[in-house]
Amino acid sequence: MPRELVIKTAPMPARPTGTLVIYAAEGAAPADGGTAVWAATGLDWAEVSEAAGFKGKQGQALDIVKPAGLEASRLLVLGSGMTNGDAPASATAWADRGGSLMGKLLALKAEAAAVVLDGIDATPQLVAELAAGLRLRHYRFDRYKTKPKDDNGGPDSLTITLHVSDPAAADAAIAERGAVVEGTLLARELVNEPPNVLGPVEFAERAGRLADLGVEIEILKPSDLEKLGMGALLAVARGSHRPARLVVMQWQGGKKKEAPIAFVGKGVVFDSGGISIKPAGSMEDMKGDMAGAAAVTGLMHALAARKARVNAVGIIGLVENMPDGNAMRPGDILTAMSGRTIEVVNTDAEGRLVLADALWYAQDRFKPKAMINLATLTGAILVALGQDHAGLFSNDNDLSERLAKAGLASGEKVWRMPMGPAYEKMIESRFADIKNTGGRHAGSITAAQFLKHFVNDVPWAHLDIAGAGMATNSNEINVSWAPGFGVALLDRLVRDNYEA
Repeated sequence: MPRELVIKTAPMPARPTGTLVIYAAEGAAPADGGTAVWAATGLDWAEVSEAAGFKGKQGQALDIVKPAGLEASRLLVLGSGMTNGDAPASATAWADRGGSLMGKLLALKAEAAAVVLDGIDATPQLVAELAAGLRLRHYRFDRYKTKPKDDNGGPDSLTITLHVSDPAAADAAIAERGAVVEGTLLARELVNEPPNVLGPVEFAERAGRLADLGVEIEILKPSDLEKLGMGALLAVARGSHRPARLVVMQWQGGKKKEAPIAFVGKGVVFDSGGISIKPAGSMEDMKGDMAGAAAVTGLMHALAARKARVNAVGIIGLVENMPDGNAMRPGDILTAMSGRTIEVVNTDAEGRLVLADALWYAQDRFKPKAMINLATLTGAILVALGQDHAGLFSNDNDLSERLAKAGLASGEKVWRMPMGPAYEKMIESRFADIKNTGGRHAGSITAAQFLKHFVNDVPWAHLDIAGAGMATNSNEINVSWAPGFGVALLDRLVRDNYEA
């Protein structure tokens, strides 16, 4: 696979070379910018498309090698999936289009490609989505392979030129969208890393690199957390020789004294379950139990890289949950930073303990206008929603609606789940204020009810991303184990609702 990817824009040249890409709608010949390209081949569109069974559907391709009348070595006609009279394709459809194109170019071992977008209703924003799809699909995590599986003698680099009517406007849109892509790729990198490489200390160091983008960084160590009274978070870390960290990331892009929006991420770098140890099968996947913290880190990168006009704070609690003679036990009673006491009935319900202190710290210190946490919190949400949606739990209808709209616009969808007094009763404790799990029934909901105790009256949403945040199925824009879920969703939320 080409290690280097270069994407640039340019007006349509007279005689493009390399692999030339044009689009055709369902039941139609190539239109606009592609019309002249096809005409130069001298081929009859109806005859060729019928013989090849090409219908113009999304994902279909008509591949012509050494086309007559063109200097290009290959002409690739791709189906746009549109039909005449359709409304313009959505942003997510254009990102998928870019991912699909990248998949075909990689399969062809292309070294250079010219993509004709001039004249097909490709606004600068939609061109940027296509470029985002190209970059997201290109991503691979294979740094620990001595010889990557797909290293099959292809070129070292791939240059893709997007031929558009207004290159300057397209470049500006690509740069802004590219900041979110970079944040998503950062989140993917963090989740994909093996747990022996990425512990709490190493994760905190990587988050600290955001200082280069102007993010203010604080890294709190166990002694700091003890002074703050974070007994819940520290209890999770007790069984590991690797010390806990709490990272505070502040981006000041809005008005000086305006309250920020806060994002809080669960960062369990590896979750064995602790004394309530997990079954061995697929335990290796628990390196991804920090996907919430990865998403928050990626989001803060995106906001800073695109100079978002908003005040935002990202807080990630970083721990490792291991069994040890010093580990917390079922039956222990912990005191959280809020002063609330928690009976531990299952040490594998640890992420909510980390979030309890991180959420309380966020609302107590920063007085945010809204607070959103992300966590690979429960397997129950995977049973309920699969991997296509994250679970959304909230104390605020407006915030929930904004997140749902941002999910549809970004392609990172959420589905609101219920909360209420009946579920609260399930986490009542005989010995403490609350217990850390209500059992198997409604497991995702009782986890959310637990978190609600630590947010006070701040508009708050909890996103359970256990299904959407790791080990997901491949799609047009991601063939990685880790999708980087949450970065694009929350960037869109900020962009549409909180920026000045």
